[in-house]
Amino acid sequence: MTSVPRLVIAAPSSGSGKTTVATGLMAAFAARGLAVSPHKVGPDYIDPGYHALATGRVGRNLDAYMCGPELVGPLFVHGARGCDIAVVEGVMGLYDGAAGEGELASTAQVAKLLRAPVVLVVDASSQSRSVAALVHGFVSWDPEVRVGGVILNKVASDRHEEMLREALESVGVPVVGVLRRAPQVDVPSRHLGLVPVAERQGEAVAAVAAMAAQVSEGCDLEALWGLARGAGDLACVGWDAGEALFSSPPPPLPVPSLGAAAPRPPLSALKGPRPQTPDGPGVPGGASEVIVAVAGGAAFTFSYAEHVELLRAAGAEVVVFDPLRDEQLPDGTRGLVIGGGFPEVFGAELSANEPLRKSVAALAGSGAPVAAECAGLLYLGRELDGRPMCGVLDAGARMSDRLTLGYRDAVAVSDSSLAVAGTRMRGHEFHRTVVEPGAGASSAWGVRGAERRVEGFVQRGVHASYLHTHWASAPGVARRFVERCLTS
Repeated sequence: MTSVPRLVIAAPSSGSGKTTVATGLMAAFAARGLAVSPHKVGPDYIDPGYHALATGRVGRNLDAYMCGPELVGPLFVHGARGCDIAVVEGVMGLYDGAAGEGELASTAQVAKLLRAPVVLVVDASSQSRSVAALVHGFVSWDPEVRVGGVILNKVASDRHEEMLREALESVGVPVVGVLRRAPQVDVPSRHLGLVPVAERQGEAVAAVAAMAAQVSEGCDLEALWGLARGAGDLACVGWDAGEALFSSPPPPLPVPSLGAAAPRPPLSALKGPRPQTPDGPGVPGGASEVIVAVAGGAAFTFSYAEHVELLRAAGAEVVVFDPLRDEQLPDGTRGLVIGGGFPEVFGAELSANEPLRKSVAALAGSGAPVAAECAGLLYLGRELDGRPMCGVLDAGARMSDRLTLGYRDAVAVSDSSLAVAGTRMRGHEFHRTVVEPGAGASSAWGVRGAERRVEGFVQRGVHASYLHTHWASAPGVARRFVERCLTS
């Protein structure tokens, strides 16, 4: 059971200003001495980086498609443990979710699962009285979603603000913020969305500070704090990596053929320095038995916090290294995890680090477990846009104009260091590259999305795929991976 105050920041559509408002609100509350728990609906890896910068805590995802609706509450409680308030940034439009799946994975579904009030961020730049019809529609569409306030974004002038407020009086939803156009808080984007924090640390710090200043000036923080306090008690137990890891998993399935809260003090009463609760539960016990190297740095920024927590719970010592700087894998490495990111942006630097490429190839050649997703897959290949990579897999990769994007249902089609054949998982693809495979490896997944196909590579201890997965949905993969590290 948790009664932590919480808000969901949503919008009618993408591009309305959710990230600016959510990140600025997190930073504004944190600046007032509150321990803020940051969350993001959906599979996005980049926004949580800005959330972490704003709060000093790890940004965590709440994805009802990849993890299932039943894990949204437990993962939220896990992340919000010890915090004064939680801010959840939505995804796309409030009611947008997985294609063809109704409300599944939508911000609206997550708000209902968390019993959390919604603040609707509306881009008011090209409307006046019509804003009332827009907000009314979102308020009335699903009576179970409680829209508790509106923040008007990109307001042009005092007169524009006056017209918008007058129109919204008839809707009965309070205006809790008005933000003027402020290009200085914009975060640069490129082919796959915002530029990650790790690539622009100094600029990102300044951008988050500007967001916090804008939100503090334009929003009624006391009203938002009061709204957050109105969230209902959430009757669920927080997710725990150790308990999840050793719970009995369901048996693998056959491989299919492919074709309102208690009163709390006002915000002002909580201002002032507060000690930060360490993020994550930690894992009790003795010394770790095996070193698992996890790729980090600017080129590999896509990772869910729960992956590392599960590896540690399984007995691994996790050591993060930077493929752009480190010339060798950490001493004693027995397993390697390479998540997603932007190797195409750093292709020249990754290729130039020949000593590390050879170190990775040697580890994989020894049969040690290697798990790679998306960017990790490209890094393990023979080449990327003509530049030599690690050469672990006989596959070349190149940038393309086509965006591959969407949720996927997947089933393991080969035994690997992550899963036995028949293991089912859900994942997400998001890339603009194409891999042209050679020979010598089995497929990793049978995938069903817009089409049915096999995808990825299994080769000795290597499991490499475009599919991003959330291991909290199938914690047995982390246990299996560490066990393989001990026996390989």
